[in-house]
This record gives sequence, structure tokens and C-alpha cells, in this order.
Amino acid sequence: MTLTRPVKWLFGAFMTLGLAFIYVPLAVVVLNSFNASTTFAWPPTQLTLRWWQAAFANEGVRTALWTSVQLAALATLVALVLGTLAAMALTRYDFFGRDVVSLLFVLPIALPGIVTGIALNNVFTSYLGGLTFATLVIGHATFCIVVVINNAAARLRRTAPSLEEASMDLGATRARTFRLVTLPALRSALFAGGLLAFGLSFDEIIVTTFTAGPGVQTLPLWIFQNLFRPNQAPIVNAVAAFLVLVSIVPIYLANRLSGGAALAAQR
Repeated sequence: MTLTRPVKWLFGAFMTLGLAFIYVPLAVVVLNSFNASTTFAWPPTQLTLRWWQAAFANEGVRTALWTSVQLAALATLVALVLGTLAAMALTRYDFFGRDVVSLLFVLPIALPGIVTGIALNNVFTSYLGGLTFATLVIGHATFCIVVVINNAAARLRRTAPSLEEASMDLGATRARTFRLVTLPALRSALFAGGLLAFGLSFDEIIVTTFTAGPGVQTLPLWIFQNLFRPNQAPIVNAVAAFLVLVSIVPIYLANRLSGGAALAAQR
């Protein structure tokens, strides 16, 4: 379908407005992290790295950053293991209730975060002895597993089961077939899913608020707790800008990997 010039201009205008609505506030946060003014005078008259230096020198920021990295890494690892197994079961086997099980896996990321957080908090505090760092990892893994399942299942559907059957017909065990046939086919999809899971976990705050144990503070929680403290506002801007930049990297890489995999499959 060929679009007329006025329609193209109209679509372009709407796209520009939509992107500006999303990304201009983020750009302002990043620019304000270099603003020398403590009152964030606009436009900035002078730029400085002072707030970034203060942020990285802040013990609370460094501790929260390390906690976020550990949490995201562990949640991603759990999601990769369980997500791969779940994707294999959902795509390679036909069993009663498969569609229901598939829905239950996807549900945590579809539900409002506050609902998931309250539900997990009730379970952990009522039946599992309270909140700890481990409950935080479990809470994050519940939504990280979804992106791993989606990536792995999509790749498995494009991979012929006959390859695995041929391997076992030649005498390979299921474990050996998975290691030498299935896993190489899944490698890039799992890497992309792991990157997305890491990015989701690293900047998540709602589920974190309800599942973090006493004294456990992630970088998003540190930002939220210091957001309305005037003396911390410039440092918060720098930390928020860092969080934005760090979150973009895994999502961009995962998008490139998924796009490249899709193109390869089409060829």
C-alpha cells in the first residue's frame, strides 16, 4: 500500500510526538546529571562531572549497585535454567493442561507489579519465615523467566525436532543430545533472553519493595528513598542517569541478537 505525502507527514508527526513523550524526560534526567546548578536551572549554564564523582564515592550507592548486580545475575541464572526447561516441555511435549501451564508462566509479567509483589510478600512472610535476599531473587526470577521462555520457545519452534531424534537414533542420550544439538541451537536465543532478564531485574522496583529483606537495598530502591531529599537530589540524578544508560545496553544487545536470529531464520 502506497501512502500519500500528507499521510506520511501525519504518521511521522505522531511517531515524533510519541518518541518525544518517552525519551525527552529521560534526556533531561541525563543532562541534569551534568548540571552544575544544585537547583537544576534550565537551560544549564555550566556542566560538571561533580555529581557523578559524588555518586560513585557514595558508599550507599556502591553497596546498592553491587546488590543490584548480584540480584540481577542470580535471578537471570535461575530464569535461564527454569525457563529453558519450561520452554523444552512446552514445545517438545504434548500433555494435558499445556496451554494452562503456558499461561501461568506468562501471568507474573502480565499482572500489575504491585499484585505480584503483595502475593509474594504474603507467601514469604506467612509460610517461609520472612524476607531475605533469597526471597528477592525468587521474586525477580518469577518475571525474568517469562522472557527466557519466550525466546527459547520461539527458537525451538524454528528448530526441527528431527535433529534431536536423529541424534538419539544414533545412540546419543537425551543429555548428550541436549548438550550437542539443542543447546547450540538455543545459544543466541538464551543469551538474548538472559540480557533482557538482567535488564528487567536490574531496574525493577515494585516487586523489589515487597520482597526485599531488612537492610537489602538495590539501586532503584536507593533512588526512590533519596529522591525527595534536597541535598541528595543532584546525586540521585547522576545515579538515575547511570541506571538509564546501564539498562539500555542489555536491551539493545538483546534486540540486535533477536533481530539477527530472525533474519538468519528467514534466509
